[in-house]
Formats: sequence, C-alpha cells, structure tokens
Amino acid sequence: MKKLIAYITTAYPDKEFTIDLIHSLKENGVDGIELGIPFSDPVADGEIIQEVNKRALQNGYKINDTFYVSEKTGNIIDTYWMGYFNNFYHKGYNFMIEKAKEYNIKGFIIPDLPYEEAIEYENKFPLISFVAPTDSLERIKTILQNPKEFIYLVAYAGITGSDKKEDLSNIIKYIKEIISTPLYIGFGVNENTAREKAKNVDGVIVGSTFVKVLLEDISNTEKIKKISQKAKIIKESIND
Repeated sequence: MKKLIAYITTAYPDKEFTIDLIHSLKENGVDGIELGIPFSDPVADGEIIQEVNKRALQNGYKINDTFYVSEKTGNIIDTYWMGYFNNFYHKGYNFMIEKAKEYNIKGFIIPDLPYEEAIEYENKFPLISFVAPTDSLERIKTILQNPKEFIYLVAYAGITGSDKKEDLSNIIKYIKEIISTPLYIGFGVNENTAREKAKNVDGVIVGSTFVKVLLEDISNTEKIKKISQKAKIIKESIND
C-alpha cells in the first residue's frame, strides 16, 4: 500500500481547525502529516503556500501553536515538522528536538538546510533527506548514507505548486538499488498527477492542492470536507 503524506500549514485559519483537519485526513486515508511551521520567507514554496504562511503569521501564529496541535494529534498519525532552518535555530535546535520527542514527532523536514550542513544535526533527531533531479548520482549516494524515516524525492527543480514534468526513472532506479528506505515523491502532486508520479515509488507528498482550499471563500466545515475528499481521491489513485 503506497503512502500519502499531506502538508498543511499550522493554525490557518486557526489551530483548532488544523486539529479537526488532521483527524479528517486520517479518516480519509492520509498516512502522515507534514505540519508546516509558518515562515515569512518560505523559499521552496510556491505562491499558494507562501500566501497561507503570510496569513497565518498575520493572524498571530506562534511556535506554541505547532506544539499545541502536535500534542493533540502526534499520537494519532505519523507527523513531521516542516519548517525553514530559522524556525529551529531561533528556538534552539535541541529545544525543538525535546518538544518533538514529547509530542511523538517522527522527524524534521528542513528544505533550506543543505546536506553538508545537515550532517551536524542528523544524528540528533531524524532529518528527512531531499534528493533532486539536479543531483549527480555520486551526490545522491552521499546523501543516502544514513537511513531516514523516508527519502523526499523532489519531482522537479523549482518550487512547490508548479506544473512541471521531469523524467525521474533513472534516479528512482538508482535510489532503489542502494537503499531500502521508503521513497516518497513531492512537488506538483495532485488528483490529476498522483497516479503517474507514484509509479515505482513508495508514496507521495501533497501540499499545494490541499492548501489552496484554505484560501477559498467557503466555511471551515466545507474546507475540511473538500480537502479530505481530495485526499481520498489521491490515496485511491496511487493504489489503483
């Protein structure tokens, strides 16, 4: 059974909504949550997630909101904190590890922390490795030296939410030959692309297609219903 990891931005429109959404996503086939920590300059994310990050911060988001949501949901579904390194550095990396362990967080996803700098931190707590189509095979082998919770394969060079296609067959084949850690693909995954992108990998990571619903002028109940329906369709399509 291929896995579905859902990215959602913490506490937008509010933290109770995030908790309710996580429960609904789990009920509709989502296997893990990439819980986004709002940041003012999310360089790896496209316009949709950038806008929701901005709105969450304008609403008064604080790191304690992530802790609160994680306390309520960390034991019901595998959860990973996704944020930029400044989020972790500002509070203190060891402090963030302590809180993560307290709430049963499985790992950190930090897209602006290069592998060479991540080495210092990866033995302290699971740090999800990124592999991109621009990486050489030699570099990929280096990145994958230590087993992780899963490997995050970026579907294309660019930002989240774009509609790009790249041939990843050689990279996927190479990764599968050298490591048995689950390989999940992210960037550009939605209801229309999920089945194709999930070929030969162990799961998908979906963000923008869920987050854009948060910007729609509909009730919170309808937002949860719509996002959950999208999740159900994607989970079924990758396992069809």
